[in-house]
Amino acid sequence: MPVIDAWMQHPTPRHANHEMFESLRRWTGMERLEKPLPVEVTVAALEAADVEVGLASAWYGPQGTLVDNDEVAGFVEQAGGRLRGVAGADLARPMAAVRELRRAVEELGFVALRVVPWLWGLVPTDRLYYPLYAACVDLGVPFCTQVGHTGPLRPSETGRPIPYIDQVALDFPELTIVCGHIGYPWTTEMIAVADKHENVFIDTSAYTVRRYPPELVEYLRGRGRRKVLFGSNYPMITPSRALEHLDTLGLDEETRELFLHGNARRVFAL
Repeated sequence: MPVIDAWMQHPTPRHANHEMFESLRRWTGMERLEKPLPVEVTVAALEAADVEVGLASAWYGPQGTLVDNDEVAGFVEQAGGRLRGVAGADLARPMAAVRELRRAVEELGFVALRVVPWLWGLVPTDRLYYPLYAACVDLGVPFCTQVGHTGPLRPSETGRPIPYIDQVALDFPELTIVCGHIGYPWTTEMIAVADKHENVFIDTSAYTVRRYPPELVEYLRGRGRRKVLFGSNYPMITPSRALEHLDTLGLDEETRELFLHGNARRVFAL
């Protein structure tokens, strides 16, 4: 069955080796990159899990870009259709960020915007996000963000679904919001926000199947079957490892298809 990976990145050395990821290297055993990772390595990791498309994101932060949009476009070009681009943006320069998002979507063919709030130290209701939310609606692309506690060595407050995602969805009901990393330990809040707002979704990135909270599994099996998307957070977790033990979830055929690719295909217009 084909898979779409809703949250991943092809790392650059300045991204993979950043000091803030020391905790992730400690947990996962990932080594620092001594040289740029060939795109072929990422493509092989996707192929190993039957990932048809991986949504590879840029990373923009207040100290500069860790993976810029043009680098992502280059990775996409080398991947033979296996990758699609997700834009990053510099929140500190709102109008330049809007113009860059427009360029990424209209000229580079990117399918979404991702901003990681903990990287900026700014909650999603900060005014600096709002021009980008309006631009996403105007361009017809989803806004992807992180929810839940922060694995890297940064504060976790920015990842609370309530009040932040809830308020953004109230202010921009036309905005499609994809919330990565499940929302743990506020998973029940994240489910409540996804239930409340038609255009709010959850992706499972940064978690293997065996680590899905029980409330998320229950939601996925039932009323949330059209609300939950698969994501890996590659290279921290490969798609194969993330999907290991998928059968233990007890998903029926329709729900399995929606989770692995159907929801992402619809949400990202793939």
